[in-house]
Amino acid sequence: MTAVRLASAPKVSVIVPHYRDLSGLALCLSALGRQSYPKDRFEVIVADNVSPEGPAAVAEVIAERARLVVVPEKGAGPARNGGVTASSGDVLAFIDSDCVAEPSWIEEGVKALESFDFVGGRVRVLVADPARVTPVEAFERVFAFDFKTYIERKGFTGAGNLFCPRPLFDRAGGFKTGVSEDVEWSRRAQAAGFSLGYAPLAVVGHPARRSWTELVSKWKRINAETWGLSAGGPARRLRWVLRTLLLPASAVVHAAKVIASPELSSVGQRVGAIAVLFRIRFWRFGDSFRLLFSNP
Repeated sequence: MTAVRLASAPKVSVIVPHYRDLSGLALCLSALGRQSYPKDRFEVIVADNVSPEGPAAVAEVIAERARLVVVPEKGAGPARNGGVTASSGDVLAFIDSDCVAEPSWIEEGVKALESFDFVGGRVRVLVADPARVTPVEAFERVFAFDFKTYIERKGFTGAGNLFCPRPLFDRAGGFKTGVSEDVEWSRRAQAAGFSLGYAPLAVVGHPARRSWTELVSKWKRINAETWGLSAGGPARRLRWVLRTLLLPASAVVHAAKVIASPELSSVGQRVGAIAVLFRIRFWRFGDSFRLLFSNP
């Protein structure tokens, strides 16, 4: 059941949280300028998280392509919330500043809201040089940003490609900090009775991590945020331990996914991706127990 009925071609507010990525922001805004959705029916709000380059530098990149708001509270969640506060659309469309939306992104996201209360779209993993794919990029092409699985099997959508009507956001409330904000928000919205769906034609591209350092930084953040959602009583801690113990074995199972993946084009890419798969799963194994024992 759709909780919020939308008028034809509702006004859309595109919310772009930003911190210290001027080149990515420039690409993001250029792609938003090529949208098939009527130009007079959407606005773009860049919510800058006090980038060290300063608001003047951010405004120079934005030019006339968006409206800039500065959100002092740190974190992508508060930045998104600040962007929503400054916006006026009937529909909120969230995209990260390092993402590149395909031309029909807004149009397809809005269309999907005819079937679900809020939706997440598809994310394509982009590599810097298709002729020289690093092992980490190969791994990311297989496993990163699998929004279809997130939505249809795990019950949440990432906030980097999310559409929802404003009344739904107002009822569910804003994004929180210190946890996996998109997971927590999706669960909260569904607990309020709203349905989540997958919009495969609402597509954005997101660059892959290229190096081991970048990959570990990503998973250190995700582990900490997931722990924030999981930590609590003995039952939750037991589930955390069981989940952690399964990580090494899961690498064996998921190696088959690498071998069969159409996202990789050579044996070398598959070997590199499998090596990273095992390495990161064992790293996560150790980091998960670190979180468990450092938070008694």
